[in-house]
Amino acid sequence: MRIGEIAALVGLTSRAVRHYHHRGLLPEPTRRANGYRHYSVRDAVLLARIRRLTELGLGLDEVRDVLADDAGRELAEVLDELDADLARQEAEIGARRRRLAELRESPPSAEAPVSPALSRLLGSLPVTDSPTAAKDRELLTLIDTTADGDRIYAALRPLTRDMDILALYRRLDELVDAAAGDPRIAPLAQELAAAVPAEVLAALPTEGRPVATGLGAALLADFPPAQAEVVRQMLEALTERGPA
Repeated sequence: MRIGEIAALVGLTSRAVRHYHHRGLLPEPTRRANGYRHYSVRDAVLLARIRRLTELGLGLDEVRDVLADDAGRELAEVLDELDADLARQEAEIGARRRRLAELRESPPSAEAPVSPALSRLLGSLPVTDSPTAAKDRELLTLIDTTADGDRIYAALRPLTRDMDILALYRRLDELVDAAAGDPRIAPLAQELAAAVPAEVLAALPTEGRPVATGLGAALLADFPPAQAEVVRQMLEALTERGPA
């Protein structure tokens, strides 16, 4: 058989057969006087086995190892590993589909897609046009990917019913054009820090608390001077306070 014939017989392309030669999976056959490869039935059987193994999900290096073990012991081991890997993938896909179902059932929000827990928290927040409240919502979507979100959201839920929080946002909004030395800064920073539940601090990564981190610098740069100073002092107070 020529290369096109054996490829068609096994259900592959001539290019795939040449690739298997190149990767050392299929030995080069004898060549006739005209230079064409001449394949035997044994070559076809080996090529069919290569195809079956790759269809099972084995990589070409794994296929080579399997073919090198005529007794088949390594094949059983590799197939066990493959089955376990497929089981893990199946579990991951199942988890992703369950999360997708939860997202589809969650109330819509401008920050979507977010975790179902955060979606529920955002949906319970009081309606406000405060710019700093909007920034906090954005920060929560960042926490959603970097910290123990479920614990944080559970700790924040009581604040959704605390109207004093909206008053703190309004006071922070009022500092949008103020100078960094404004006397309202220090007391507001202390009140904001005091409003953060201890459970939230406990759930945040330790390296995420200091002001000097890259995240802290980026956060401060997003505010005008007086508001940035409030946030800086609040973060310093939280760092000193630490988790309960």
